[in-house]
Amino acid sequence: MSPTVEGPTHASAPVQAAYSYCEAVTGSQARNFAYGIRLLPTDKRQAMSALYAFSRRVDDIGDGTLAPEAKFVRLEETRALLGRILAEEVDEDDTDPVAVALAHAARRFPIPLGGLDELIDGVLMDVRGETYETWDDLRTYCRCVAGAIGRLSLGVFGTVNGSGLAAADAARAAEYADTLGLALQLTNILRDVREDAGNGRTYLPAEDLAKFGCSEGFHSDRAPAGSDFAGLVHHEVRRARALFAEGYRLLPMLDRRSGACVAAMAGIYRRLLDRIEREPEAVLRGRVSLPPHEKAYVAVRGLSGLDARTVSRQATRRRG
Repeated sequence: MSPTVEGPTHASAPVQAAYSYCEAVTGSQARNFAYGIRLLPTDKRQAMSALYAFSRRVDDIGDGTLAPEAKFVRLEETRALLGRILAEEVDEDDTDPVAVALAHAARRFPIPLGGLDELIDGVLMDVRGETYETWDDLRTYCRCVAGAIGRLSLGVFGTVNGSGLAAADAARAAEYADTLGLALQLTNILRDVREDAGNGRTYLPAEDLAKFGCSEGFHSDRAPAGSDFAGLVHHEVRRARALFAEGYRLLPMLDRRSGACVAAMAGIYRRLLDRIEREPEAVLRGRVSLPPHEKAYVAVRGLSGLDARTVSRQATRRRG
């Protein structure tokens, strides 16, 4: 799928170069994310790439091979950089292209950059090796590392008036964006359960693991002996589906291109969830993914606006 050519973006050469760097990072690292943002106009696509590149830097510190103490230092240095961006202290000739691009994006759009502080807090939870007893505990983590990204993205997308939804619902756009982020993160957690176990991380709530006999963890391509692994997965899938249903209420509040972007990214993860539900133990054998042609189909479906129209009809029936 080719990016759409847009008009001038009114950015200087150093800023355009910084955006190009961020787009290269996004294109090479983002997989599912990149399919969605290709549907955006240039200015929004560039801003989303800047957000992704900064977020990726934070994630890479948390997932890297440095000792925990060094990770703490690097994360706080990154938080200080964010502080400079918030204080508008990053010039166009700064040597950090991600900072240059993000600073410019924050001037273009009302991006709540404090969400990146929350992301850093969430990655610090990873570095400390925190585990989660209940869904409420895990939800706090997910809001930091994914819900915040949803709210940041909404700052780029904006909302449209006259969407046909009640004003009270429109005011909840940030909440819906946050919830959709939670849905994507829980899907990620299910998909990566074996990989995370290999890295010494457990995200699924301890009470859920105990309920389904999976407390010993996932360290092989087979479910723990005597466990109901399929039951555990289906339990979490139902939770993720409820989050998707709530988060999808955001779609009619977005313009066509932004809605297409969100529908494409969320649609890819919903299809991953379908695959995981059909074959739970596949996540123990390797990473479940979608082939490129299926991702392209989801992107085209998002661009058609079908998902947004479906949500609008459902909202109308609820109000009726």
